[in-house]
Amino acid sequence: MSVPDYQSFLLPLLEFLHDGSKHSIREAYETLATRLNLTEEDLNELLPSGQQTKYENRVGWAAQHLKKASLIDKPARGTLQITERGVEVLAQKLSSLDSKFLQQYPEYLIFIGRSPRTNQPSNNDVGQASISQTPEEILQESYQALQAELAEELLHKLKSSSPAFFERVVVDLLVGMGYGGSRKEAGKAIGRSGDGGIDGIISEDPLGLDNIYIQAKRWEGTVGRPVIQAFAGSLEGFRARKGVVITTSGFSKEAKEYVTLIEKKIILINGEMLVDLMIDNNIGVDEKERFVLKKIDSDYFEDDA
Repeated sequence: MSVPDYQSFLLPLLEFLHDGSKHSIREAYETLATRLNLTEEDLNELLPSGQQTKYENRVGWAAQHLKKASLIDKPARGTLQITERGVEVLAQKLSSLDSKFLQQYPEYLIFIGRSPRTNQPSNNDVGQASISQTPEEILQESYQALQAELAEELLHKLKSSSPAFFERVVVDLLVGMGYGGSRKEAGKAIGRSGDGGIDGIISEDPLGLDNIYIQAKRWEGTVGRPVIQAFAGSLEGFRARKGVVITTSGFSKEAKEYVTLIEKKIILINGEMLVDLMIDNNIGVDEKERFVLKKIDSDYFEDDA
């Protein structure tokens, strides 16, 4: 099974704390994983950011919601304990527990941005009570969606650009990634016409200790093995060991397999990878807005413990 939404952890987590003792959040992770029969694959699934597992994030937010409803408390760092209100809720023998149930508590309504008097959304309501994802998941998935839209638009721009402009993009990208020394030097290397499928030669490092041979084309169709094989033959003519093929389209399965079988190192950069590299290195894009997500620095408060 996949990792349940955070609301599915509310009742199991409260039941885990039923004895009134203090338990570590690590204990909760281990117990709930066993109780819900989650696999190692489930437990290792990461959020889009790759910084935290989806499982621990959702259990953590379940604990946060229970705490905001005063059903549990966090008496010390990394520990959880049920409250009298939590014991009363367990006494009701509920079959499930969700955020709608928690809305009967005024402090929880404040947490989700609703008025305790009317239970109506306030100006700050973000719909917390009606969602199954945690705030981090929503934020990260929204970011991923915006990035995907940007990448699609960027690729469209590249496909409709002139060959000369596309060469300039390649130069800017490689220099931005640390290759080719100065842009002037890289521009001279990439911009010149070459022999046998070589569009340019660029230094691997600012000192020019090794060269990388480039083929950069705005292909519309899939690039097959014959094209890559011809490029590899061109490298042989230059006694070159390294090459990069950059396209706005994609590569066939045979082309990808071929580069793994030969001695020479040839990197294939398809359109999707190309625009991702452009975004990562700020080539052809501007920063629109920046959000910084902060958390408590636990080490800062250790002296006060």
